[in-house]
Amino acid sequence: MARLIETVDLHKTYNPGKPDEVRALQGVSLQIEEGEVVALKGPSGSGKTTLLSLLGCMSRPSSGLVTVAGRDVSRLPERFLTAVRRQTFGFIFQQFNLLRDVGVLENVLLPLYPQECPVKEMRRRADALLERLGLAHRRHLKVRQLSGGEQQRVAIARALVNAPQILVADEPTAHLDSELAAELLEILGGLRDEGKTIVIATHDRFVYDHPLIGRVVALRDGRLAAEAP
Repeated sequence: MARLIETVDLHKTYNPGKPDEVRALQGVSLQIEEGEVVALKGPSGSGKTTLLSLLGCMSRPSSGLVTVAGRDVSRLPERFLTAVRRQTFGFIFQQFNLLRDVGVLENVLLPLYPQECPVKEMRRRADALLERLGLAHRRHLKVRQLSGGEQQRVAIARALVNAPQILVADEPTAHLDSELAAELLEILGGLRDEGKTIVIATHDRFVYDHPLIGRVVALRDGRLAAEAP
């Protein structure tokens, strides 16, 4: 497998030099191979969400190196960083981050609007994903009319609509019961089988002990604490 993401001596400090300074990451070096499913685990404040945001090009490090597919993204201007995010990553957020008073189909289409994608192709992609995830019959409903599990599947469809190489998920089971969490991991397993690289930040033992997870990276106080296959 080819190395897809790498960090070298990664540091992230919030409010540097101020009384409320927080050293969220301290010297994290990590490699993620293409097709891997990696869980970042740790207690609240361990740095896992900060690391996930850096891996997903949602923020920049204070120092250190982040490469994605061999490209240094650590100091890219925002417009180029935005392009990397749109072309390479799909995001599943803890709170779903859906527009609750907007229709299901429109929520799934959102990542495609900034791109030069014909409307017909946009709708074809979105409809195919909704069909795959069992939501075709809900496509015209408002998000607020859906159950929690259905909203999670809408969030997954939105994350996949730009055909990303890498899927990143922040506490994706935080608001799901055990049955829906198992359903989510089954969906992610199918995506892994298609060659997607998946990185999940979680403190949920059900997730990081699941057979889907190929490697667990533990963080504590902003540092790597351990890795386990």
